Amino acid sequence: MPQLNELTEAIKSGNRSNATRLTTEFLENGTVPQEILDAMVTGMDEIGERFKRNEVFVPEMLIAARAMKESMAILEPALVKSGYKPLATAVIGTVQGDLHDIGKNLVSMMWKGASFNVVDLGVNVSPEAFVSAIKEHNATLVGLSALLTTTMPSMKATMDAIRQEQLEGVKVLIGGAPVTQSYADQIGADGFAADAASAVDAARKLLAC
Repeated sequence: MPQLNELTEAIKSGNRSNATRLTTEFLENGTVPQEILDAMVTGMDEIGERFKRNEVFVPEMLIAARAMKESMAILEPALVKSGYKPLATAVIGTVQGDLHDIGKNLVSMMWKGASFNVVDLGVNVSPEAFVSAIKEHNATLVGLSALLTTTMPSMKATMDAIRQEQLEGVKVLIGGAPVTQSYADQIGADGFAADAASAVDAARKLLAC
């Protein structure tokens, strides 16, 4: 019988074939779904740490995240049946006027890999759409992404819309190439992440999970 660390290694290396095969085998052998998930999350955490140390780069992170995504598709029904609850529900999107999504997609996949339920709104998302999604999904974490300096004002507009609704317990994390901690402070965001790996750490810190 395979060992759970083999699944961790398959996720880290982005070997989708091995990752999905092992996930299926563990489920068939009666392994507790949470233990399978923990092995996956360990793999994503390790690839995130390697990214922060400049040992791997965006392509390697994307490959690992896709292996995680495909394995999660197999595991999720068993997790739900076992009563598993995600750490939190997050809404993420690229703000209005901006059509870039690579960074946003990577954060989305990394959050999913860290046991968050993620609602991805896509690109060119209006402030009203963010507010509506937060309410609909009872989200406690919001990720705002922008790649263009010209669309950074949309981040402020979205922040203003969220704060105006006085949504209790909702934390907002922003990121993107032109975004800084200073800008996060300026518009009243709860946090800033320079990259996808940092976005996982920041989300856990904001929500104390």
